[in-house]
Amino acid sequence: MSDNDSKKELFKKNLQERHSEAKTIRKIVFIIFIILLLAISGIIGGGYLYIKSALEPVDPTNKEPIEVTIPIGSSPTAIARILEEHEVVKNAKVFRYYTKFKNESGFQAGEYTLNQSMNFDEIIESLKSGIFMGEPVFKMVIPEGKQLEEIATIIAEQTGYTQEEVINKMDDTEYVRGLISKYPSILTEEILNEDIKHPLEGYLFPATYPFYEIKPSIESIVETMLDQSEKILVKYTGLMEGNKYIDSTHKLLTMASLIEEEATAQTDRETISSVFYNRLDSDMPLQTDPTVLYALGEHKKRVLYDHLAVNSPYNTYKIKGLTPGPIANAGESSLSAALNPAETDYLYFLAAPTGEVYYSKTLEEHNAKKAQYITNQQE
Repeated sequence: MSDNDSKKELFKKNLQERHSEAKTIRKIVFIIFIILLLAISGIIGGGYLYIKSALEPVDPTNKEPIEVTIPIGSSPTAIARILEEHEVVKNAKVFRYYTKFKNESGFQAGEYTLNQSMNFDEIIESLKSGIFMGEPVFKMVIPEGKQLEEIATIIAEQTGYTQEEVINKMDDTEYVRGLISKYPSILTEEILNEDIKHPLEGYLFPATYPFYEIKPSIESIVETMLDQSEKILVKYTGLMEGNKYIDSTHKLLTMASLIEEEATAQTDRETISSVFYNRLDSDMPLQTDPTVLYALGEHKKRVLYDHLAVNSPYNTYKIKGLTPGPIANAGESSLSAALNPAETDYLYFLAAPTGEVYYSKTLEEHNAKKAQYITNQQE
């Protein structure tokens, strides 16, 4: 055989091998494609079946009456949760999304007789014809600027639980993870950061809450407050766009809590906010005393130089930027100020014993005002 024939034979053999390899690769790719297609179909199909099941009555044959009470002021989220707890619907979140999709509203507080054979539309119609409820058993007032431990004390005093029981429930990781699932618009994994003292710190909105049971569960108390937080925060989250320091609800509540704790009745919160923003822009620590007190875990009339040395991620004299999380709850005026700072050149402010707040552009000016309004008045 000539060299030329040998080369032709070798070329032909290599070509056949490449065809064979390509055919094998095509088979492998096809098999992988089929497996992925089946997996995706399974996921989609499983999701469809899950939603379809959740939309159906809990038990079409069970018409045994279930008494359900919807308190005054209940949000759609709270109503959905109550229905799930009473096993009138299978999934609170699916019911809530269904009412949103159909743009249903006008649910009434009242006492209802429902059953497990009712579909979503029947339940919704029933909830629009509520019987007005009587006076609440008690009202719980949660003031602005309260820390979680103080809120736990208020709850304990009005319900008979101990403060420890309330705090333990609020700090329970499993319970908090459940809340993150229930309130995804306001609660995220950020609140489980190991540096954070209490996951729900700053998230229990200050308001007056009516309760219609002598001793409601700790869960229902907490979730009633979170319902209010969700209702209020939706007005502010859209204003965070373009803010380089506040890009999440967690950071919004953190900034608002710092403003709230520094504010007095006579304070312009927008100006305090401007000082914090100016310091962040200048890469300066915020140096706000309430964060030191929070780090120390105790109330003091004055913050001394020794206190400023406390080793804590909350000590804004030692760390730059915002604290790991809120240090108290904040009212709407502080939430608004956190997103709408005044336009100033101030880098310092000083709260005098009279409640007046004095602002300065330089450290020299600030120290002069401190000598005038603090030191001299204490002598």
